Amino acid sequence: MKDSSSIFERDWYAVLPSLLREPDLTQFYRHARNKARLGRMAAGDDQVPGTPSSYGDLFMDGLLIKMLPEIEKASGLKLFPTYSYFRVYKRGDVLARHLDRPSCEISVTLCLGFEEGKVWPIWIETPNGAISVSLEAGDALLYRGTECPHWREALEGNCQAQVFLHYVNQNGPFAEWKFDKGRSTAGLQSAPSVFPRRETT
Repeated sequence: MKDSSSIFERDWYAVLPSLLREPDLTQFYRHARNKARLGRMAAGDDQVPGTPSSYGDLFMDGLLIKMLPEIEKASGLKLFPTYSYFRVYKRGDVLARHLDRPSCEISVTLCLGFEEGKVWPIWIETPNGAISVSLEAGDALLYRGTECPHWREALEGNCQAQVFLHYVNQNGPFAEWKFDKGRSTAGLQSAPSVFPRRETT
């Protein structure tokens, strides 16, 4: 990722291959799938109604904090964390073209894994036009969420787990949104500094 910051400055996005590696990648994917299967997530949100989603999950917040140094290096910016969010998309889901809110100034979408079908591209509008980015499990896209419209066409596979890690520039116009502004910092401070326990069976 040594050249990511210059790419990010120029293009407003950068692909971060293998940001999350095994065995932690499998653990986070299983965590997402199990939480959805057990009904421990919201039933959907305004962007993707009917699709399991979760704000501020304990382990995902741990990932938000764990990845902060790498995202600062890749973006070339000093950042405040705001919040984590994840969805377990289902077949046919579409993500409408949109911009993110201020607390998502610097955003990361990380593919935790998918079942069946091919890699599901995300489309992003850059200063040089719209492009599609295909992320394998563990890969991530770093982008300016408040400036680059982004979207996805219908998912052809069975499901895909995706986590979003959001930050703001400490020296930027949205710095007041650190910890998602009104959110208590207690949750982030108590988020585990290690990844989920690895299964032994």
